[in-house]
Amino acid sequence: MSTNDSPEEQGGAGRPPEPPKVPEPPKVPETPKVPETPEMPKSPEPPRPPQSAQPPQPPEPQEPSERSKEVPGQPEETGRQRLAAGLWPPRVSRAQLIVALLLFVLGLGLAIQVRSNSDSSALRGARQEDLVRILDELDGRTKRLEDEKQRLEDQRKELESSSNQAEEARKQTVEKERQLGILAGTVAAQGPGITLKITDPTGQVQSDQLLDTLQELRAAGAEAIQINGVRIVAGSYFSDESGGVAIDGKKITQPYEFKVIGKPQDLEPALNIPGGVVQTLEKEQATVAVTRSAKIVVDALRAAKQPDYARSSS
Repeated sequence: MSTNDSPEEQGGAGRPPEPPKVPEPPKVPETPKVPETPEMPKSPEPPRPPQSAQPPQPPEPQEPSERSKEVPGQPEETGRQRLAAGLWPPRVSRAQLIVALLLFVLGLGLAIQVRSNSDSSALRGARQEDLVRILDELDGRTKRLEDEKQRLEDQRKELESSSNQAEEARKQTVEKERQLGILAGTVAAQGPGITLKITDPTGQVQSDQLLDTLQELRAAGAEAIQINGVRIVAGSYFSDESGGVAIDGKKITQPYEFKVIGKPQDLEPALNIPGGVVQTLEKEQATVAVTRSAKIVVDALRAAKQPDYARSSS
């Protein structure tokens, strides 16, 4: 065997035959590249203004307009519908609610006051003449009080300005004693006034009705009163007796005659007011006669009573 044999030949038939080579797929030609567009030179940016130290505020969100709220596809609202939507439900602030509450309370109080005054008025059904007479009586009382006030002020001024204050004080003391004597019934008095005569044939007039008559005269400004010869003072009292009435324990019989000193223009209307003394006595079948006079004499006297315990503090 020759030494120049190739390895293939030396292998001999003992090696398996090599598999046939698979042919390579043909190469796909590459897509040619598009040449890039050359970039344009950038323009220089303008200089920026200097920024403040505060951070930029975010823009406030804007509420959508009424038209943007409308749902597409629905008909547009009319002016009346928009007005009703704006009025209801009402938008009331707290201040408006407090003011409305205060006004309501004030109106309620005024209404209650007016109603109570109208209900409590006892003269709603009185005639115009009666109301005028009552107003005149009130004016008369006011005038008397003003005169008394003026008199006292004049006395005070006289005491302050008099050169002889002791003599002036003595005169005023004497005058005051005379006035107190008239009120106490220890001094006779005279002046203008009225005479009231009550005739009671059925005997229905009692002591309480005479007392009401006396109180009405005092309220009208009576200064001195005498009934059937009995002087009326602050402590006088009335009581019923068989066949008549007793004043301070002295029995008197009808007709009952009142002698009253005071302003006749005030005394007579006070007795004739609606529901007053005259109407009450006439309901008892009594006859009442009132007579004005320029001079009434009250001469019934009472003994001065010395107090047992009270003493002057001056």
